[in-house]
Amino acid sequence: MADIKYYDVILKPVVTEKSMNVMAEKKYTFMIHPDATKSQVKEAVEKMFEGTKVKKVNTMNIPGKTKRRGMTFGKTAKSKKAIVTLTEDSKDIEIFEGL
Repeated sequence: MADIKYYDVILKPVVTEKSMNVMAEKKYTFMIHPDATKSQVKEAVEKMFEGTKVKKVNTMNIPGKTKRRGMTFGKTAKSKKAIVTLTEDSKDIEIFEGL
């Protein structure tokens, strides 16, 4: 397993209608490194965003889709997504504020 630093764990936030609706419950969705664990995601969120305390982390693996162009088949890259739930007394994450 590769040595992943906390700043390499979170790749980008997921901005969808469903992820915006659950932000009222202090749940934030991120695309993460495919080899990252739940404890690494928790550490990365608490270090990257000041004043946040993580209550729970749910992760899901997204397999690559099979794509076709003519007679040639290929697969898109696999990815991993994490839904991070913050505690009640935690500060909100600022990157989602203006959306």
